[in-house]
Amino acid sequence: MEHIEFAYCLNGPDAGKRLDSEDHIVARLKADELAWLHLLADHPDTDPWMEEVLDFVEPPTRAALTAKSTRPRASVQEDGLVVILRGVNLNPGEDVEDMVSLRVFLNPARIITLSRRPLRSVSELREEVAAAEGPQSVGSFLASLVERLGGRIDETLFELAERVDLLEDAVIGAPAPEQRAQVVDERQEVIDLRRFLGPQRDAIGQLASGGHAMLSKSDRRRLAEAHDRLVRAVEELDAMRDRLIVLKDEIDAAVQDKLNRNLYLLSILSAIFLPLGFLTGLMGINLGGMPGAESPWAFWVFTGALAVVGALQLWVLRRLRWI
Repeated sequence: MEHIEFAYCLNGPDAGKRLDSEDHIVARLKADELAWLHLLADHPDTDPWMEEVLDFVEPPTRAALTAKSTRPRASVQEDGLVVILRGVNLNPGEDVEDMVSLRVFLNPARIITLSRRPLRSVSELREEVAAAEGPQSVGSFLASLVERLGGRIDETLFELAERVDLLEDAVIGAPAPEQRAQVVDERQEVIDLRRFLGPQRDAIGQLASGGHAMLSKSDRRRLAEAHDRLVRAVEELDAMRDRLIVLKDEIDAAVQDKLNRNLYLLSILSAIFLPLGFLTGLMGINLGGMPGAESPWAFWVFTGALAVVGALQLWVLRRLRWI
């Protein structure tokens, strides 16, 4: 049973009771009272076990629940409702934006969830169920799960927004090339979150507006509120993405300005020393007839002439407002 993470009764006299044996799990899932089973999606025994034991799950549904690559969506199947969601990755040593896929199958008598990595929202809901304080209907379970996922998303976006605000203040105050890497990292996180939260917003909106017969009016209202929070989250991500693009442009412009200033100074120095270099090169040729070759004062006279030429060049450049 390594592929089975846990299973609980959700309603009836056994509400909150954990199902420890495979026989009890299968019997409860085939009964009329509601049960929740959580499986490891990447375990090699999961798909064969579902095919053999959970005969009420159709092959297309099973394929959607165990697929390696998923995208948030909600679809009504002949055997129930399939909802695929994403939650922020709060596992140690992993990136928050590498969102964890949660696959959910619901029908009036059973709930089956699958994930490849732990999700804190699922753990919290499990603790609530184990204390016999959890949801006791399919719609309430789905709404509770979506609300918990949304709460983690809001916390993550709040922390991300604070980092972007601090970065924005730093860039506006003193843009520097080393800030570019941080801007790129934050922008990549925003893009990764936006990639999953956009479809998740649409899926929750579909459930809230059309929904399913298993969802009561109260459940749909809760889902509508969760959808509104996701709409705001996506809008905030879009705004942060645009702000980070502007910050990158500011850093690039500052770097370009510094480069242009350096090139300008080099050009000025070249303009000053080019005539002086020409004169020293001309007077340094080893040919007969060089003026002042025999005079002890010729070097100092020539040096003074170079100083006069340099000063004259600086005067001309200042008149032209080049310096």
